[in-house]
Amino acid sequence: MNNANYAFREPKNEPVYSYAPGTPERKLLQDELDRQYNQVIEICPIIGGKEIKTGDMGKVVMPTEHAHVLANYHKVGKKEVQMAIDAAMAAKKDWEEMPWIQRASIMMKAGELLATKYRYILNASCMLGQGKSPMQAEIDCPCEAIDFLRFNTYFASKLYGQQPISDHATLNRNEYRGMEGFVYAITPFNFTSIALNLNVAPALMGNVTIWKPSTTAILSNYYLMKIYKEAGLPDGVINFLPGSGATISKVVFNSPDFAGVHFTGSTGTFNAFWKTIGENIGKYKTYPKIVGETGGKNFVFAHKSADPRELAVALLRGAFEYQGQKCSAASRAYIPKSLWKKTLKHIEDMMATVKMGDGRDFSNFINAVIDEKSFDNIAGYIKRAKKAKDAEIVLGGGFDKSIGYFVEPTIILTTNPKYESMVEEIFGPVLTVYLYEDKKYSETLRLCNETSPYALTGSIFAIDRYAVLEAYDTLRYAAGNFYINDKPTGAVVGNQPFGGARASGTNDKAGSALNLYRWLSPRATKETFAPPTDYGYPFLLPEKK
Repeated sequence: MNNANYAFREPKNEPVYSYAPGTPERKLLQDELDRQYNQVIEICPIIGGKEIKTGDMGKVVMPTEHAHVLANYHKVGKKEVQMAIDAAMAAKKDWEEMPWIQRASIMMKAGELLATKYRYILNASCMLGQGKSPMQAEIDCPCEAIDFLRFNTYFASKLYGQQPISDHATLNRNEYRGMEGFVYAITPFNFTSIALNLNVAPALMGNVTIWKPSTTAILSNYYLMKIYKEAGLPDGVINFLPGSGATISKVVFNSPDFAGVHFTGSTGTFNAFWKTIGENIGKYKTYPKIVGETGGKNFVFAHKSADPRELAVALLRGAFEYQGQKCSAASRAYIPKSLWKKTLKHIEDMMATVKMGDGRDFSNFINAVIDEKSFDNIAGYIKRAKKAKDAEIVLGGGFDKSIGYFVEPTIILTTNPKYESMVEEIFGPVLTVYLYEDKKYSETLRLCNETSPYALTGSIFAIDRYAVLEAYDTLRYAAGNFYINDKPTGAVVGNQPFGGARASGTNDKAGSALNLYRWLSPRATKETFAPPTDYGYPFLLPEKK
């Protein structure tokens, strides 16, 4: 195949199973949940393909039942981080020189393993370890993870086929090299598929990675490593390092072989990384690629022409699915006063049927937030809103961490468009609503654009098309992913490339070819078939007399 210009067929998105009563997938998932719930496994760092026991232990617990231990894991120290860097660099040459179609084949096999053998294992691990419902786990991992694997190989085939122009006298070509060094992947708890992509996107393009998984997603992330191994990924290409982010980062950012960081997490952490990289820039063999998706304060903006029922469903799903722990979750809303009463009534009627509890009970729409730190932070916003003069709780407002980290879906109504929960990222099931005078639509659009430092996702609800166009124009830079008459969550690989700018990141669009370009260091080659034999040019010739 080295002499073939192979192009993958455009894939289709992995079908999402419903887990409705009576379906075979429901029973299979329930059985797997029982199996994982009733065992405690040991998780080790995986460095150069080998599991390493350090003896420095941590626990993986259930957010919905925090006394229940799912796994014990070994944390890495500085020694293990350096071992991982050495293993990655040892693997790099052979991996980069492997024909790209062979690298792509490994990714495709991993996708099939996820779709079949490991589907319920990953789904159950996300539910138990990260507090997801069956649907939220299903759309994350396996489905979005499978989509990343399949679509990235398709995008890569298109990318590798792009070559410069040549003529009869020269041959020009681009060599799509990986980075000269390793990529540092720091992954979040909320989407296992993101953890996969932050490693796989660079690896597919010939890079090797040092992977720092979130401490609250170690269970599902460990199973990903098992899949990579079974799919044929060579040892050392991806190195799995659970442990302290500060410890790992200190070693990584001081390594001369550091070539890039692929990050999803908080804006503050990303800013600190950027500063450290800048301070250490003289240490590196090459200028590192810095790619990050960070915070969000995502908006839903309604025009007076919006349908209140459609708006209510979008707010409920957009703000409260997965407990508001999506980077794209609706967190602030601007609603005309004429629509509010009907919209709130629809939300209240729906919420009366919403249940909260352990995800193993498939009747629960809301589960627990990820850990105590997150719980305390979210509860703090609710407590302050209850005491504020310019805010009130109109829905929910309860919280309890005695068994699990449960926070009721909460709506804060504020008269202050710059109230703290209209501006700051909360990452929980809290929606803050600001009501505006119907006639002040344009003014309030400008207010929305200027209120938050973030620019990740946002949506406009309106039947009036001129109102849609005005929002589209005014909010041009307020969101990297913009939705019309839809909630601001649910980006699908290959359909809505995901990412935002301002304080939301570098907008390098995961789920598209744009992200893959970031993990290349191309070399352009020109070959001349008939080199000149004299230095002179025609303009140097003497004038004719």
